[in-house]
Amino acid sequence: MAIAELKSENLTTVKQENQIVLIARRYLKHKLAVAGMVLIILFVLAAILAPWIAPYPVYKQNLAPVYSNPSPQHLLGTDELGRDNLSRLLYAARLSLFITLLVNLTSETAGVLIGAFSGYFGGWVDATIQRVVEFMLTLPTLPLLLFFSAILRGITVPGLPAEWSQALIISFVLIAFGWMGSTRLVRGVVLSLRDQDFAQAARALGRDKLGIILRHMIPNALAPVIVNLTLNLGGVIVLEAALSFLGFGIQPPVPTWGNMLQNVQQRMWEQPWLAFYPGLCIFLTSLSFNYMGDGLRDALDPRLKM
Repeated sequence: MAIAELKSENLTTVKQENQIVLIARRYLKHKLAVAGMVLIILFVLAAILAPWIAPYPVYKQNLAPVYSNPSPQHLLGTDELGRDNLSRLLYAARLSLFITLLVNLTSETAGVLIGAFSGYFGGWVDATIQRVVEFMLTLPTLPLLLFFSAILRGITVPGLPAEWSQALIISFVLIAFGWMGSTRLVRGVVLSLRDQDFAQAARALGRDKLGIILRHMIPNALAPVIVNLTLNLGGVIVLEAALSFLGFGIQPPVPTWGNMLQNVQQRMWEQPWLAFYPGLCIFLTSLSFNYMGDGLRDALDPRLKM
């Protein structure tokens, strides 16, 4: 009798699974997303440990010979000033990844707040914000980025080395043009949430509008925002590389993956590795971020059965 009761109790008891564990299990089933996450972790570790694992000082020149082929002494060869390419790639990862993460985290945060206020308040607040967003979206982004980067790149931030001052200026320019997408995304989600039962219950209990936005609207809109963040990471690192490649980003001799491609056009066929390795880093990082976003989209989708 006791055994039958235990079996009946097991059948009728529903085990509530932790939401984070469920999302992690779904994410780990996406093999390409896991591979992308591992690759990003390796890039971040390489950037952090660059001062200790780089085989040569990043600015050390060796004028005889220049443009040397890959060898046991220089695994990825040297550039036009005899600087070790592997060391420069490791140091370049620091600024490239710093700019990418800072731009995306800041622009997504700003976009979430602006979009949540726009969607929840509606009326003239929503109309004003959306007209500004639409105006910003009509502007030609790349020419304006080049224009503002050229104007602001001479500014230095007190107390910071020149390369980090340049990185902050470039980040500021990219943030100014990077918040509109998340604003429209969060606005759409909040418009669908503000009249639901839980929001009406919060208003009936006397909670102020700011509290409802911060404690109810934004947390319920985070799933698409997180996916949008990871998908945008790849785009920002390519855009930063494009600015540096065109000479409007971080200026040499400070290495980034973009400006390492600046002076290789004339030597492309004689030393193809000069373009291959920084281009490969940009490609793998962008691809990894996109696979991570794809995996998070599947893991956070409540309608998905995995």
